[in-house]
Amino acid sequence: MTDVADVTETRPRPPEGDWLGTPYLRFERHGVFAHVVVDRPKARNALTGAMYWGIRYAVQHVERDPDLAGLLITGTGDVFIPGGDLSQRGVDNWMDFSQLLMDVTPFDTLRQASKPVVCAVNGLCQGGGLMIAMCSDLAVVSERATFRVPELLRGISDTYYSQMLFRTIGPVRTRDLMLTGRTLTAAEALDWGMVARLAPHEQLLDQATEALAMICRTAPGARGDIKRSIDAQLGLYDRIAMRESVQSDEAREGYLAFKERRSPSWVHPDLRTAGRL
Repeated sequence: MTDVADVTETRPRPPEGDWLGTPYLRFERHGVFAHVVVDRPKARNALTGAMYWGIRYAVQHVERDPDLAGLLITGTGDVFIPGGDLSQRGVDNWMDFSQLLMDVTPFDTLRQASKPVVCAVNGLCQGGGLMIAMCSDLAVVSERATFRVPELLRGISDTYYSQMLFRTIGPVRTRDLMLTGRTLTAAEALDWGMVARLAPHEQLLDQATEALAMICRTAPGARGDIKRSIDAQLGLYDRIAMRESVQSDEAREGYLAFKERRSPSWVHPDLRTAGRL
């Protein structure tokens, strides 16, 4: 497949609609499912800052679209996602790595998504790509996929990684993986509990889509409770409760009360004050 950068617009622009803010991510609609395809073969699918942001935006875009039930993330060729583009080659320059802090990366957004997200890991998966796979609801991986955490080889102390891996595969295997930078096969990653399912390469998209459909058939509210419970057991922040709170009747009333310069209706009449709280 040709590098889509060859046909990109001359002026980069942030995400809008199905445009993910970068020519290296494709947002495709397949019935009730959206696909985000990482397509940057000339750089082996390395993510720019805008690509990280685009994946985060895609999760939120699917959440807002009533016609879409879930999201599938995959790569092209023999690479899923190898992590960030450390060369920072000047592309996608509306969002550079200096702006790419945890507040704008896709990891927490993936973890708290109310609509299911499944990764179809088609090949090399490391760095931020492995974190994306681990933070999604399910990772279905090709038998050809490989996994690696090379951050320490780059001088990066990724403590989010160490916490997630520690709680997922245990301290001994976390030290082995992170301190050596070794490569795991798909079978080893499945055995270690880093990924959920292994699929023949030719059947990867079909099996990932079926897994996504199975999750979509479960009750959204109950599913959110289970995700919250799992995060609590992992010792992770309860971002799901905050997102639900922001969308609640109380939040709407709080916003209206602020706008109308009054006390919210939950305040007892005898305790209300003049003006907004």
